[in-house]
Amino acid sequence: MTMARIAVMGAGVLGLCAAFRLAQRGARITVVERAHPGAGASGGVVGALAPHVPEGWNAKKQVQFESLLAAAPFWAGVARIGGGDPGYARLGRVQPLTDKAAIDRARARAEGARTHWQGHGLWQVVPAGSLPGLRLRSPSGQVVHDTLSARISPRGAVAALVAALRRLEATLETGSAPPPRADAVIWATGADGLADLGRDLGTGMGAAVKGQAARLACDMPGAPQIFADGLHIVPHADGTVAIGSTSERAFDDPEATDDQLDALIARARRVCPDLAASPVVERWAGLRARAPSRAPILGPWPGRPGHYVLNGGFKIGFALAPFLADRIADLVLDGRDTIPEGFRVSDNLRP
Repeated sequence: MTMARIAVMGAGVLGLCAAFRLAQRGARITVVERAHPGAGASGGVVGALAPHVPEGWNAKKQVQFESLLAAAPFWAGVARIGGGDPGYARLGRVQPLTDKAAIDRARARAEGARTHWQGHGLWQVVPAGSLPGLRLRSPSGQVVHDTLSARISPRGAVAALVAALRRLEATLETGSAPPPRADAVIWATGADGLADLGRDLGTGMGAAVKGQAARLACDMPGAPQIFADGLHIVPHADGTVAIGSTSERAFDDPEATDDQLDALIARARRVCPDLAASPVVERWAGLRARAPSRAPILGPWPGRPGHYVLNGGFKIGFALAPFLADRIADLVLDGRDTIPEGFRVSDNLRP
């Protein structure tokens, strides 16, 4: 399949990463996007790349761990080829701990991190004021500090991928139908794509979940991200800090922001005093594709020879995209099935 003509439908992070890896491996790539690259959830602002809690280890947690390890060389390659900056940096993450019970649980999880993270990152309980360049409030005075987490600029990563694809002589087109002479078609079309797949298979294949997020003007160079009771606070290199996000199954306007975002911003300012006077420079809302299994869906589209599904990134699309790009390239170019357990189309079909 080297020099195969492959159409990638959708220019979000999953589709663009797959296109990049396929082009590196010699395929002739056409990316087809209805609007513009990053028009959907990949055009958001948060960009947190973080591991699962290191206990109750399973295949999905292992996939995300391997994805985090693959991120640095992948994004360095994108930057080297295209010249763009994806905004990747592995700066770690801190999590405030509420009380002694939370401290004890966090210390117990350190053993799981030693076992499962294989020396690639640390999980440790430290005093809240011990991390340079970061002020935060923790009810217990203690925080978890992990060194495996990283951040990326979602829009910077999309732009860097587009630049790299152009250098690799890929074609980017506006439209909604694949080129007629494509040898294979990969469908990475987000929430609309999950709905199309479900209609074709006659079963629900996921849902669109709305997320709201914001950017605040605050320069915190080199600071780790903060994760506090489901809230992400992510410093970026452009002098902003991203806050997010909500998870809304019911909504009227997928692109509107409201008091739910105001509540997130207020929480972030309580947790991180440096944000107390920082102005909001952007409010964002959009839809994320959530598959039934909560893991992305990857593999052949049943009943459509030569067509493949790559969808359902939900909140971890940027974290898993480099890893999944290799899996889809193995399948489409070499016929090798390296799809992880729980990620197949069949894993999401209802009995």
